[in-house]
Amino acid sequence: MSIITRISPFALRRSVWAAARGSVLPRARGLLTLAIETSCDDTSVAIVEKKEGYAKIHFHEKVTCDSTAYKGIHPVVALESHQENLAKLVNKALTSLPPAPSADTPLHKLVTLANGNETRRKPDIVCATRGPGMRTNVLVGLDTGKALSVAWQVPFIGVHHMQAHLVTPHLQYFLDQNPENDPEHARSHHDGGVPQQQAKPAFPFISILASGGHTMLVKSTSLTNHEILASTLDIAVGSALDKAARLILPDSVIETSQHSVYAKALEQYAFPNGCADHADYRAPATRRDEVQAPEPNEWGWSFTTPFANTRDLVFSFTSIEPTVERLIKRKEEAGEGWADGERVALARAAMRTSFEHIASRLIIALEDKPHETPIQSLVISGGVAANQFLKTVLRAFLDVRGFQNIQIYAPPPYLCTDNAAMIAWAGMEMYEAGWRTDLSVHALRKWSLADDSNAKDGGFWGPGGWIKEEGKE
Repeated sequence: MSIITRISPFALRRSVWAAARGSVLPRARGLLTLAIETSCDDTSVAIVEKKEGYAKIHFHEKVTCDSTAYKGIHPVVALESHQENLAKLVNKALTSLPPAPSADTPLHKLVTLANGNETRRKPDIVCATRGPGMRTNVLVGLDTGKALSVAWQVPFIGVHHMQAHLVTPHLQYFLDQNPENDPEHARSHHDGGVPQQQAKPAFPFISILASGGHTMLVKSTSLTNHEILASTLDIAVGSALDKAARLILPDSVIETSQHSVYAKALEQYAFPNGCADHADYRAPATRRDEVQAPEPNEWGWSFTTPFANTRDLVFSFTSIEPTVERLIKRKEEAGEGWADGERVALARAAMRTSFEHIASRLIIALEDKPHETPIQSLVISGGVAANQFLKTVLRAFLDVRGFQNIQIYAPPPYLCTDNAAMIAWAGMEMYEAGWRTDLSVHALRKWSLADDSNAKDGGFWGPGGWIKEEGKE
């Protein structure tokens, strides 16, 4: 691991202060960051502040490039969207920086706005996605973040995109503690402040990271210690559902879709009434029930769950699209139209098969992998985590298979998809733990999340460029 260790009087004073207070957050006014996310097709900027006991988002916006003409994300279109929108978003975000703490705040701690008449509090750190993602797209945000850190002379943190998804529930937990949203918390702050709290879920926990580019089952024992229990052998679940959606959805839905990620449209089409449409879902009660060949439905077809007859901790979703394609082709060759409700049933079956496959591997991991500390929490994050039916399936599997005690943490949809607020939070957690990033680092297309030096790229620490403050654990 390439680490640069530096000592400064400021760092020493901060460590002493933190030890005395039992907290890693030294600033009474809070830790303020501007963060950037450009790993794929979303250009996002956020300003997030963490104070003792709660968090506040001062600014959070994103622009998603329009790739509907290509029925999928087009790398060049996404890159041009970042180039067109990132600087404008950063400029807009600056007006949402908090005001100066006091009239005598030194100028070097302030940002002067373009009108020349207003000043704002300068961020304490700047964060940006370092990877993994589309390398040229990541580069736009990474270089902008590094430039801001140089201009403002503040530390820079290059964030692991998947680590940010993992700790998003921590951000949501502290947002929920914000006294502006809860009068009871407001009174407790007024009466003497809220003590530093441990974020929930506490380590260790298991996560399902599900998106268009990733499907992983991860065990996390600390902020930087992650074990990949299972990953996909082929494509990600989000990609599989996107491909299936293009075949299933009526042309009218495809043509009016405002985004090329059709998995979201597939959920809305399959469950127009939301959770009420899948409230009666029942998970297979036993492993034996799970592996039995499914009975054909009223239209004479069924889906087979991938790897149903094995306990291998791997995911595979390549069978979803061909199954859908085969069923549609069979109908076309027979000259048959869609029966009432059949197309909706196909959409539901594609999702159910995918999600039961994920749930099956989760249960196997909980049963077969030894855990020194019992797992009490399951985190669901990533774009597909916004799917309410996925949460229903996972909850049902946990309850029927003897894991009722495990609590599910799923961020709200706006924090599930790629966003800069989660990058801000992961960067702040790394900074509080004593880490920052050297300005020489490159954008990374691939970057293993595992804390494993045997990984092809050296694991989480492999790319190097980390700077560690002495005195921080």
